[in-house]
Amino acid sequence: MSPLEKAHSLLQRRKFSHVISLLESGRNPEFYRESFDYYLTAGIACLYLGDTGNAGVYFQRARHIRMTDPTLLCAQAVIFLMHGYTDKAINYYVDVLDYDPNNKVALAAMEFIRTHGSDEELYKAVDAGEIKRFYPPLGVNPDVIKRIALSALAGVVLAFLIFNFGNFSRAIRGVKFPVSGSRADLSSLFLSVDEMGNAQKKDLAGGVYKYILTDSQIKKSYDLAMSNFQNYRENASQIEINRLLNSNASDAIKAKANMISTYFKEPTFDSLSDYNDNIEYSDVAKEPELYLGCTVAWSGRVSNAVTDGASYRCDLLVGYENMERVDGFVPLFFEVAPYPAIDGERPVKVLAKIQVENGKILLRGRAVYQPVKRER
Repeated sequence: MSPLEKAHSLLQRRKFSHVISLLESGRNPEFYRESFDYYLTAGIACLYLGDTGNAGVYFQRARHIRMTDPTLLCAQAVIFLMHGYTDKAINYYVDVLDYDPNNKVALAAMEFIRTHGSDEELYKAVDAGEIKRFYPPLGVNPDVIKRIALSALAGVVLAFLIFNFGNFSRAIRGVKFPVSGSRADLSSLFLSVDEMGNAQKKDLAGGVYKYILTDSQIKKSYDLAMSNFQNYRENASQIEINRLLNSNASDAIKAKANMISTYFKEPTFDSLSDYNDNIEYSDVAKEPELYLGCTVAWSGRVSNAVTDGASYRCDLLVGYENMERVDGFVPLFFEVAPYPAIDGERPVKVLAKIQVENGKILLRGRAVYQPVKRER
């Protein structure tokens, strides 16, 4: 199976970060340079991750290869719609209907724009995630079908056991049923008895440790890193990993803690909202190293913006969206400039990963969201 075929399968299974990792890490420039399918697939994955900046870049490259593809035009139109450029979105949807008069996504989007004509209505719809129904459809998730089939099979087995053995508790003992929403198997990262018994470094000479922890504190922090991951709380897990890495924990425990983060999925605007793991700027400013590698969604305005080739850098004035107060100035960098470009005259929310250099906070941008324009 080719990388693109694998990417299509992962996309249908909603493994969006895996799609990006596969295509970017396995990309052969000579082979993919003229591949419309490559750019469209990568763009759709970024769109579903909430990374509209990189999605727009991929879609633009795809359009240089093929300008009249309805799926591509719908994908570009929804980005314009999300950012309040309804006129541009309408033009794209009209083009879609010229090529495909019965396109359900374009027809539904045009009706939505007609019935949500005011800026306020559109803003509320974007904020509530209603616009997502106009994303390119992915089809039925085969993993969902598999889970339903397994659940049905489990129900049949359970009914058989109850009917034949009468004693429910004894009948199902030792029978394993599928757990919906379970994550990666981290059983190989459980601490051994020896590791728990030697949780601290024996010789602290020559080391600099921000946190001096007892055996029980090290074990508690490690257990939290594991359990937070299983509960889809990547940021909370990363904080405990950082605590261990900056502590007197043994090298073996630190190595295993580092391995936990290799299973992380990229957080999105939605996931940070769903699990309430967005981190306040004031907390990060107190102990930057504790939040290294965490993803945040911070609002504010940008200044000192510079586009250098394909990249973009600026200062994010955190908390300044209403122009009343500034919580902090943080350098923000995008390897690929967001598309559409960030409007410095309007509030902006950025999804970014925290980096630390010389004790100072830096942000590496992943996605951008700006409220719809108030003026026409």
